[in-house]
Amino acid sequence: MYAQLATEPNRLFVMTSLIFVHILLLGLRAIDTTADTWRRCTDLLPLDLLSFVLERDPSKLIAGVHMKQAGGVRGVHFSSPHTSMSFPSSQLLVDCDLFPKEFSIVVTLKVTSIAPKKNEYIFSLMEPKQVEKRGVGEDEEENDKGYILEVNEERTVSEEERHGEREKKRRVKSNEERGRVILGLRFSKKRLHFLFRGHGGVVERWVFRGAGLDDNQWHTLVLGVGSHHVRLTVDCSTPLEILPSRPFPADLNIQGSKFHIGSRGRWKGLYSGLLRQLVLVPGSDATHQICPSSNPQLAVLSVPPLLLDLPVIGREVHDHVTSYETEERVSVGLERSCSGLVQGQMWFNPLRKGLYLCDGTVWITVLEDHKRLDYVLEHQVLTTSSETHDVEVFQVAGMGLMAAMAHRTASGSAVFLWSHTGFQLYQNISTYGALAWRHFSMGKKIFLVVSNSGGGPDKQKESETDISVIYKWSKRRKQFVQFQTLQTHCARDWEAFKINQQTYLAVANHRQGDTNHTINSVIYKWNRLTKSFEVHQMLPTSGAYDWEFFTVGPYHFLVVANAFDGVTTSVDSVIYVWIRGSFQVFQTIKTFCATDWEMFQIGRRVFLVVANGHRLHHNGPSQYAINSTIYELDMNGHLFVRFQDIVTYSAVDWEFFSLGEEYFLVVANSFNGESYSLNSIIYRWQGYEGFVPVHWLPTIGCSDWEFFSSKGESYLIYSSAKAPLSKVFKLKTH
Repeated sequence: MYAQLATEPNRLFVMTSLIFVHILLLGLRAIDTTADTWRRCTDLLPLDLLSFVLERDPSKLIAGVHMKQAGGVRGVHFSSPHTSMSFPSSQLLVDCDLFPKEFSIVVTLKVTSIAPKKNEYIFSLMEPKQVEKRGVGEDEEENDKGYILEVNEERTVSEEERHGEREKKRRVKSNEERGRVILGLRFSKKRLHFLFRGHGGVVERWVFRGAGLDDNQWHTLVLGVGSHHVRLTVDCSTPLEILPSRPFPADLNIQGSKFHIGSRGRWKGLYSGLLRQLVLVPGSDATHQICPSSNPQLAVLSVPPLLLDLPVIGREVHDHVTSYETEERVSVGLERSCSGLVQGQMWFNPLRKGLYLCDGTVWITVLEDHKRLDYVLEHQVLTTSSETHDVEVFQVAGMGLMAAMAHRTASGSAVFLWSHTGFQLYQNISTYGALAWRHFSMGKKIFLVVSNSGGGPDKQKESETDISVIYKWSKRRKQFVQFQTLQTHCARDWEAFKINQQTYLAVANHRQGDTNHTINSVIYKWNRLTKSFEVHQMLPTSGAYDWEFFTVGPYHFLVVANAFDGVTTSVDSVIYVWIRGSFQVFQTIKTFCATDWEMFQIGRRVFLVVANGHRLHHNGPSQYAINSTIYELDMNGHLFVRFQDIVTYSAVDWEFFSLGEEYFLVVANSFNGESYSLNSIIYRWQGYEGFVPVHWLPTIGCSDWEFFSSKGESYLIYSSAKAPLSKVFKLKTH
């Protein structure tokens, strides 16, 4: 089911434990058994070493570690080589005897000034401790026995210099020579050292001189080790390359070894700076995964959740590192505006007894007096120009809350602006049988993309192609203006997402013509040079109705709701995972006219809920009262398994939301076989019992639900595909 992940190697639902990442990896590898029975791991996904140790108990920092902030960026500082920062390599490199022969290491760090001869370890892989005989005062760090390839990296190395590099050999007494170190990355004042146990058990070093890390600034390094070369990329700059006379060993035995993060398991060599990112990427050079970057000094592959939260902006002293807590600023009052100028600032509302954080646009709840849903009030009946298939609620800086309505008729769709009384018509946009809207942003630019199913004003009847349109918000006109057109086929949904700082759009093509439902849906990628979206990947779908993108740890998933294959609604919907620049099948789930997927998380549990529309096979009768199903990510089986069935009536949408510490799902019931006037239901999470119904809301042909908040109040809006109206409900809490 997810075996394709094991054939190809590859950021973070920020609340997810990296222990899950470890468990997931158990099922996502292939084991290569060599002739002498040693097992080498191949095709591993990236291994986030720093997250693995920090996330053992996400409620607190582990012993010997302090979180600090410098330049508005978080990192961890090591006060001791505590055992909590060490773990057996077998916990991540499962069933592996040999270290991958090709790999890369991604590090984001901030180095403080250090003594000229002092070596500090970013990480090490060591053999178990043995009884050692040492002479007093032996310096095991400056006296490595082994072969040292030392390259001056203060300038670009020419091809002649690469092939004619000087190799020096020195013999010394050393603990590392006696075999404890297997692999390590360390630095001194002027050099970056990569150490490993080479041929014959002798410790070898590849040394980059003049790496320029000791400038008290953040830097991101990618050390790529290939079969015949070693490359160091600093801050996405031109890679520096050396060609060693002997390659990295293909038989480096790691049985019984332990990783030590920020040290080699001892006080001597303890890393004194800040560490933000440490990822081992077996089998590939990770440079292309993080570069180019708009912020190369902080390029991201996988950063621990504790360090990913929005930085808090305070008064900064040049080159001064302070504990994170000292940079927080809290304002007190009943009302505060959130904008880019106060991004990261916190606000305490004494009336609500709530603490909030500004993300540059809206206030995010950090702490709040527990809200409990008491009852639901009808707040607004919004008359629309026609039936509405979809509503999209979003924020536009300087304007406020907006809602885009996908109207059925060819007369166009509308964008509404929220006021204290409700939504008011703001802009009409020409659409043709609009089925869905999706908003997204790139930097400070806001976009809307619409799914048109009626082609356009010049569409011929025999044409099987529609024209969907991307609109861009014009700050000057204060309106959305046409930006780009894309060919689609009765597109039912758009999904926008980012991977490695690249922007993608996925369209769910439902059918081509009236009968061909088994067609390709398309992933588009933003091209920064042409400033347009271009085809990136085609994925086969069967009457595709919806895409849902989500991230778990460093892994990116995309799930499609397949509704109909031309014969039956009993078809497989597919969960894809992102591997090396494209989506590959992760798991298939049998669904029945699936119309929507909604991913949500409660605590550390990850769920997917599907809206099943109806059962139909050939010309048989349709069943509209069927189960929609909630699936939970099984940590041991590394796949989604059935958690709860809920009876729904031609369900077309699920919406998850939370109020305080309570969690809810609301379903859009659209048709029971006789009537479109049905109750759509709000379900509340009750732990072991799952979701239980708590509120029944009368709806007419309900097609979509959206949850939103404004000035501390919470609302739900639904659209109707059978009546020219939408309704806003106010959620009263106590």
